[in-house]
Amino acid sequence: MKKLTRLISSLVIASTVITTCSFSNIQNVKAADTNNDDWLHCVGNKIYDMSGKEVWLTGANWFGFNCSENVFHGAWYDIKGILTNVADRGIGFLRVPISSELLYSWMIGKPNKVSSVTAANNPPYYVCNPDFYDPTTNGVKNSMEIFDTIMSYCKQLGIKVMIDVHSPDANNSGHNYPLWYGVNTPTAGVITTDKWVDTLAWLADKYKNDDTILAFDLKNEPHGQRGYTAATPTNIAKWDNSTDENNWKYAAEKCSKAVLAKNPKLLVMIEGVEQYPKTEKGYTYDTPDIWGATGDQSPWYGAWWGGNLRGVKDYPINLGSLNSQIVYSPHDYGPSVYNQTWFDKDFTTQTLLDDYWYNSWAYINDKGIAPLLIGEWGGYMDGGKNQKWMTLLRDYIVSKHINQTFWCINPNSGDTGGLLGNDWKTWDEAKYALLKPALWQSGGKFIGLDHQIPLGSNGISLGQYYTNK
Repeated sequence: MKKLTRLISSLVIASTVITTCSFSNIQNVKAADTNNDDWLHCVGNKIYDMSGKEVWLTGANWFGFNCSENVFHGAWYDIKGILTNVADRGIGFLRVPISSELLYSWMIGKPNKVSSVTAANNPPYYVCNPDFYDPTTNGVKNSMEIFDTIMSYCKQLGIKVMIDVHSPDANNSGHNYPLWYGVNTPTAGVITTDKWVDTLAWLADKYKNDDTILAFDLKNEPHGQRGYTAATPTNIAKWDNSTDENNWKYAAEKCSKAVLAKNPKLLVMIEGVEQYPKTEKGYTYDTPDIWGATGDQSPWYGAWWGGNLRGVKDYPINLGSLNSQIVYSPHDYGPSVYNQTWFDKDFTTQTLLDDYWYNSWAYINDKGIAPLLIGEWGGYMDGGKNQKWMTLLRDYIVSKHINQTFWCINPNSGDTGGLLGNDWKTWDEAKYALLKPALWQSGGKFIGLDHQIPLGSNGISLGQYYTNK
């Protein structure tokens, strides 16, 4: 089963945007929390803070650092203003896609440049993203400087961050590539497994004393299928007990150990794969293709890219004493992305569980194996099947207190749309209303993950929540 490509719309160039970008609406914020006390860990299927109090990770995705622009899309407008609005609306956990190619440029001290950014600091005439402006060059700062600035905004606003390695190369369609290695990039050469591991370990070390970044999603949507494609066991992401390079379970363990050696307090998000053999029938990834076999006759269980976590039952991730940092992170989508077989009926929560959700990922939460975080879900408000699916998944997330990051804030995701309109200011209020019940809140206030800094202007800190509870 194939997930359709997320098409990214053409970006307007900065010279066009300068005529439309308004003065920065930077708000006064409280001093950032520097206590480094917001790290998390897991017990059973729940996530807890350092003092053992349960937390709920709820938020959204904002892509761009994974793309050829090497920066958030929307950076032609006021990024801090957008982030302030994001925090005010209760999005307290931000999944930030990035590329291994970009991380490598940072690691070697030669950060790749950004494009499609407005950076001006000429008061009172024109101010937009003044912190991205480099007066020494009269131009735009490099990608790492801008990223670090954005992380400082998040810290001030009470937003926590998860880094997601979305693709090996800086590519607007890089999510289509199935593996974490093997792409020859313009600035980093071939991304090998070791480069992927080393760059994430380097980032973990860089931010080990800053609890703005709480989690790493090691690789977005490992995938690939057999049966009716030309794929072979060596060019798809699989999940088994081998030490093969394309065994995602083995690679995820290797990468997790390297990351946690630098910062054992990070959470590591481990996605699934696309296809898993019917091991109960004795099938493995080396089972010969069965031409034309579908349904019960197929030797494979299919899923969304990154959505198949059946392998956890047979071969769970094992980090020894650091299993407390593991969160499994499936992706799930509706029929507007692809009309899977489980949508070919008047589906309900129960049929979705029976046909797909439970054995693909929900059993992990149900059996208390580990926490779940649905790293991507979302889509168009079509008034029909897709909206019904989003509502049912939202309600299931809320009822089980499953962690989640909605796809996405960006308006320029081709097969889902976004929470923001094309002006990066107007919100899709109907879509936000659907998401809002799945954002952590109490007594009309959004709850942040920082113990000291409230989440935006409409939220409270974690410390306030537990003091008043």
